[in-house]
Amino acid sequence: MSFWRVVLCIIFPPLAIADKGCGSFLLVFLLTLAGWVPGVIAALIINNKK
Repeated sequence: MSFWRVVLCIIFPPLAIADKGCGSFLLVFLLTLAGWVPGVIAALIINNKK
């Protein structure tokens, strides 16, 4: 995971995982709406998977 991807995960989590698929995007978007921290954690976990 690149440095810029991590920064993007922290600033705007749904945009950071837009290339991972629609389901992941919706999950992170809903978690970000519920609270910023859960969205960031989910985005970092999804981006960390190979």
